[in-house]
Amino acid sequence: MVTTGATPISLPDDGTPATRSPAHDARAVLSALRSEWIKASTVRANRTILLFTLVGGLLVSWAVATFVTDEVLVVAQVGFYWTSVTGMLAAIGGVLLFGSEVQHGTLAAAVAARPARWIIALAKTLTAAALGLLVGALGLAAGFGGAVLAGLDAGNTSALAATIGWALLFTTLSAVLGLGIGMIVRNSTAAVGGLLVWGFVVENLLNLFLPVEVARFLPFFAGNKLLAYTNDFDTPEAIAVALTRPESALVFAGYAAVALVVGSVLLYRRDTD
Repeated sequence: MVTTGATPISLPDDGTPATRSPAHDARAVLSALRSEWIKASTVRANRTILLFTLVGGLLVSWAVATFVTDEVLVVAQVGFYWTSVTGMLAAIGGVLLFGSEVQHGTLAAAVAARPARWIIALAKTLTAAALGLLVGALGLAAGFGGAVLAGLDAGNTSALAATIGWALLFTTLSAVLGLGIGMIVRNSTAAVGGLLVWGFVVENLLNLFLPVEVARFLPFFAGNKLLAYTNDFDTPEAIAVALTRPESALVFAGYAAVALVVGSVLLYRRDTD
């Protein structure tokens, strides 16, 4: 038996090709997951994202609850206002999971340790999903906390648990989408800049000029439909053809899956340097 990185490989005596057993692959995935989580938890940019998620959520929800006086607001509504930004922060975190490896030249070492690159792709995907879930939970806690500190009434909480679940799905998928984009672009600055411009500028412009039947399939437009509040810019025509939450989730998940698959293919075909 020989060891290739973290994955032991059995060498048969009859000259047949070496193969890895499923048990070996499972151990390699667990080892890769530990490695990815250590890297993700020690990157200062991720700590900054978590801190900004917490502080920004508290301040924004408190400010909205305090200074918006032309409508009746409740905690069950304001608590989700920050989640659109939280989803973008999760996507940026996903980009950095891969982009930071390319930037600091550690991707080559990771591939040398685990030549089966699908293990790296899987470990990064699971780490991105966990990071997106963590960012989403922290953002929701901050959003609800700021609304409570402002003294708002709770409002209708009958569907609150389900809505929180949809919001966490949104931030989780956002991080996976960011990872896929990072694997495709391989440059953190370009990928993050492209995400921000697309999410906050391009989609808003496209939403103005595209037919509503087409605009509803834009990635972040669909993703934001998973949240609890309605968009004041939605026209009656857009509301009439709006996708349901499960349909919007499928659309957004589809974008994340395509980006991840393309990024994984490129991970196999490109050089690591």
